[in-house]
Amino acid sequence: MLEVLTLFAQGAQRYSETNNAMIGGGYYGFGIDYYYILLVIPAMIIALIAQARVKSAYNKYSKIPNSRGLTGAQAARMILDSHGLHYVPITMVQGQLTDNFNPTTNTVNLSPDVYSGTSIASIGIAAHEVGHAIQHAEHYFPNKVRSAIIPITNFGSSISMFLILIGLVLSQMLWLAYLGVILYSTVTIFQLVTLPVEFNASARAMNQIRSLGIASDEDAKGVRKVLTAAAMTYVAALITSLASLLRIFLIVSGGRSRRR
Repeated sequence: MLEVLTLFAQGAQRYSETNNAMIGGGYYGFGIDYYYILLVIPAMIIALIAQARVKSAYNKYSKIPNSRGLTGAQAARMILDSHGLHYVPITMVQGQLTDNFNPTTNTVNLSPDVYSGTSIASIGIAAHEVGHAIQHAEHYFPNKVRSAIIPITNFGSSISMFLILIGLVLSQMLWLAYLGVILYSTVTIFQLVTLPVEFNASARAMNQIRSLGIASDEDAKGVRKVLTAAAMTYVAALITSLASLLRIFLIVSGGRSRRR
């Protein structure tokens, strides 16, 4: 269920964290990065727990058929058509939990198990992605903000570590390190803006499957559990990003203190 844009931001974050470990090593004690141990590792554990909950919920409800026998693609089509979005196509993409809405092509992309599946998980995930399509059609403001900052996030995550490294190595250019911290913070801002977008898409999904009769009350309980577990991965991603940002800031601040 993780969207392509969020996956990209998280991938950039992991890349940055790997480089952060290289920078942080050796600054504290005997090569021990205490900031990483105290801040980043606990956040990563939370992220792993959140991912495990998603897989657990998905594995459970992907094996339970929905009461109406609808496929994910059929449920998605019903919701789209009810909002006058007849022109939005539904396509199949390979992989598991690779489902997403692509605003560039204005398409709802569903993984094979969701597209053709008739499980409770399938209709929930499909409805969630359609929620993003509706957001796009209605110009949902947080969604517009997220789309607008993607180029800034991509740029910030790619150049931030280089600036931080230069700033820490060259004593007269510590300001570059602080500039790198600011640029890195765009990843955290992206994760923060993502939260209302994802929660709103899930809320729209729940409303639609009930109002259109796509799911029974019992089915809806399962859908809610799947979507809630997925939403927690975005919360975990924000926590991890905040922990990484704080760690980098403390490293740079420590560099300034050592030069006084």
